[in-house]
Amino acid sequence: MKKKKSSYAEAGVDIDQMMGSLTAVKKMVKKTATSDVLSDIGSFGGLYKSPGKENVLVASADGVGTKLKVAAMANRHHTIGQDLINHCVNDILVQGAKPLFFLDYLGAAKLDGKVFKDVVKGLCKACTENGCTLLGGETAEMPGLYPDGEYDLVGTIVGTVAKKDIITGSAVRAGDTIIGLPSSGLQTNGYSLARKVIFEKAGLKIDDIFPGTKTTVADILLKVHKSFLNPVTALMAKVKVRGMAHITGGGLVDNVPRILPDVVNANIDRATWKVPTLFQYIQETGKIDREEMYRVFNMGIGFVIIVRKKDADTTMQILKKAKVRPVIIGKITKGSKQVLLSN
Repeated sequence: MKKKKSSYAEAGVDIDQMMGSLTAVKKMVKKTATSDVLSDIGSFGGLYKSPGKENVLVASADGVGTKLKVAAMANRHHTIGQDLINHCVNDILVQGAKPLFFLDYLGAAKLDGKVFKDVVKGLCKACTENGCTLLGGETAEMPGLYPDGEYDLVGTIVGTVAKKDIITGSAVRAGDTIIGLPSSGLQTNGYSLARKVIFEKAGLKIDDIFPGTKTTVADILLKVHKSFLNPVTALMAKVKVRGMAHITGGGLVDNVPRILPDVVNANIDRATWKVPTLFQYIQETGKIDREEMYRVFNMGIGFVIIVRKKDADTTMQILKKAKVRPVIIGKITKGSKQVLLSN
């Protein structure tokens, strides 16, 4: 009896479909290229001109996390790429770096051409807005590894900063002023707990109006993670910034100490800004301890900047002009590398 031939497509991976999807987005990706790009999409490796011997390369990798599950529930994927790029841009920005290029990885059980195109559209939009190139990446179909209908999106960013301009936080001193920039909601952190409270405990649906607002659950949870590159770049051109922190997983409590010298504390007054409705709802509905909230979520502060006290007024003026609504949230005191939250 003649055995039936097996194929990759029958195993769940359609190479022709995947290659067709890649071809469809090539033009879109190519528009993000600059004159420093020395290779084309589809090469085994992306080539990029070196920024020069006086500069340092800064690299970081991250993912979107379970915000992807919310995107799947809403069947809305065009902003997810923006979340990833902006998150990574902010991560290297804290060291004073500007992005050069980005490499993405998208893995799925089976590639959905429309979803893939929407994700890449978001990646390209954010790259253009942040002045970097989508240099390449990897798309993989792996049936059995990912649940049907879901995908993972992660990536690596590479940026550059002059050696003399690297910001490490080592210059932070007692008496310095701490300034916070508002987040755009959860950004890309805390979604596992937020989903448990909102969808499981409260029983809300993705298209319901979110309590206390006039917008839907989907709109609230899928707000794009902000990039702080442009306002912070404008600030760094005028003021000597001593330290910066991107408030991601771990919140203010765990992220700010990453840039503090061992001999100082960051004293942050929680009464200086209004915690957005989303976080209040999660805390009250989930019956979550206040301190736990500040360890999981950004609580409305997406980025922290530390400057000398004498530069605080100028810093506030520059940031207000950039329309990011800065708030003085505390000060640096002598201590042991901790964040002390009051009020």
